[in-house]
Amino acid sequence: MNQKLIDKFQQRPRDFTWKELVRLLSGFGYRQAKPGRTGGSRRRFVHPLYPTIILHQPHPGNTLKMYQVDQVRDILEKEGLL
Repeated sequence: MNQKLIDKFQQRPRDFTWKELVRLLSGFGYRQAKPGRTGGSRRRFVHPLYPTIILHQPHPGNTLKMYQVDQVRDILEKEGLL
């Protein structure tokens, strides 16, 4: 796990990208589930022990909204991962 990425995420950056989020979550053992046919931009990150994280992938840009950063951070903190 990349500690610099964790530190950046915990500072609630306004420029945290989707690619960084995928890397962060995969470091905690999450994997991105295949989207269904009608999933649209919704993406699910699943883990065998922790709750599923469901987010809309940002588009046309790739920067996360602050509420998305907070949502993921709350889940990871609640589960003791951060």
